[in-house]
Amino acid sequence: MPDKKKLKLVLCWHMHQPEYRDLQTGEFKLPWTYLHVIKDYIDMVAHLEASPEAKAVVNFAPILLEQIEEYANQVNGYLRLGNSISDPLLAALIAPTIPEDAEDRWQLVKDCLRANRDRQINRYPAFKKLAEMTEWLEQHYESLSYVNAQFYYDILVWYHLAWMGETVKLTDSRVKHLIEKGSGYSLHNRVEIVQIIGELLANVLRRYKVLARKGQIELSVTPYAHPIIPLLLDFKSAHEAMPDAPLPDLDVYPGGEERVRWHLEKAVQTFKRFFGSKPKGCWPSEGSISGQTLEILSDFGFHWTASGGSVLQNSLNQPENMEPSGIHHPFKLKNTKIACFFRDDGLSDLIGFEYSKWHANDAISDLIHHLENIAAHEPGNKVVSIIMDGENAWEYFPDNGYHFLSALYSRLASHPGIELTTFSDCLKSKAVVKPLSRLVSGSWVYGTFSTWIGSPDKNRGWDMLGDVKYAFDKALAANRLTDKQIQHAEFQLAVCEGSDWFWWFGDYNPGEAVSSFEKQFRLNLANLYRLLGEEPPAYLALSFTQGSGDPAMGGAMRPGVEH
Repeated sequence: MPDKKKLKLVLCWHMHQPEYRDLQTGEFKLPWTYLHVIKDYIDMVAHLEASPEAKAVVNFAPILLEQIEEYANQVNGYLRLGNSISDPLLAALIAPTIPEDAEDRWQLVKDCLRANRDRQINRYPAFKKLAEMTEWLEQHYESLSYVNAQFYYDILVWYHLAWMGETVKLTDSRVKHLIEKGSGYSLHNRVEIVQIIGELLANVLRRYKVLARKGQIELSVTPYAHPIIPLLLDFKSAHEAMPDAPLPDLDVYPGGEERVRWHLEKAVQTFKRFFGSKPKGCWPSEGSISGQTLEILSDFGFHWTASGGSVLQNSLNQPENMEPSGIHHPFKLKNTKIACFFRDDGLSDLIGFEYSKWHANDAISDLIHHLENIAAHEPGNKVVSIIMDGENAWEYFPDNGYHFLSALYSRLASHPGIELTTFSDCLKSKAVVKPLSRLVSGSWVYGTFSTWIGSPDKNRGWDMLGDVKYAFDKALAANRLTDKQIQHAEFQLAVCEGSDWFWWFGDYNPGEAVSSFEKQFRLNLANLYRLLGEEPPAYLALSFTQGSGDPAMGGAMRPGVEH
């Protein structure tokens, strides 16, 4: 029985990667999906399995579920039938020879250094040495032709070993042996790593499903390809929290509400296919909500949704909501049926940005101290929501957050004044849901949509997306496409509508990340034009945004409150 006197705490982990494939060729342009599976999604489920008293909510973006499945099928096809793998990095790991072209070789070496230097590379003397050799080669490029194949094989192996989850390194004797070996890896060793990766890919989602069936976790979903719903519905919703922000030339995204309903419908179908049940909750992409978004989520029968604490603060500052109210409660916007939980930005950002620098036990003691203060000083039955990316913070912690996460679950689960719970269980146990007369639209990043709209490069992205959507609508109206072609075009359009491309547009982001994501955005748009039987516009051949920034955590995470 839930204890009414305890402080309810919901830990919600959002698992998300955008669609990295070139949908025309099937090639994965970036390897982050499978790398985050073997490092983060595996570790996150293993920690929960090791703490059966703990509870959490785990949210999956449907487009991530499908990519995990595709990787699992490809690796299985390679191991059983010798089929090729369409991820260049994974394919290079088991290639019998190294690339002939010097540029391709150099790119491969550079790709094998895309990891946290302190936590993933320097932790292993053998990998650190290879990284230092690479830096020397960068200064002496002409020497590259003298480097033998073993250098490439070893750096490929070390890259994949460094990305293995800590729970895998501690329990899999094959991984331990490969780490101890240190160098001179053979093709047999490299195939063995692909076998290990294949097992992790094949089992990861089943492990989450088992925990959900036991009632230890609640699984929830995001709109299918992770679009920013309020912006698809109405660009002007951005002005509620940013009154002076310039908007795209495009007045409104054409057919936005229809597209939102498509993403939600497809999300529920995909979730049911993987997990066998309908989700009760929806974490809207980036916690982005508006009044209209909540109405549509209500229509879809979701019991709960969630957003950032800054969105709630902005809303509570409106004259209509001036009744004093603690923030640690679910709220219900008038004329909707859905409960909305709001993230404690301060606590979530401590985990995301600060605790990686602390000793694990000190960090958990500090977190518990904050929670005890909330319990002591805020009236009524409180629900504290800590909502975070489930993958991006851990590479900054020692040992992929192993000590932190182990202590987090064990100490919170055994704390006499704290009850780890889920959003659905909160509603079942009749948590107090407070009324909200007016909502100020926003996201979990700063309580605004500034990460996706309102600057020249981001607005240009929306105008380009609007152009292809008009072409899509025209092709449909003219009945030019077969059912099969419509299906392919709809999927490609959904990918173009994803939030991640816009996240990276802008010079405050690192150059390499901006370049790879804007290239892929242009590729996605060009692919859609071709599916519609049209020549892509010339501007899609030209880069329209560059980055030169150095944001915290490489820009993959942002705090909830702007500092």
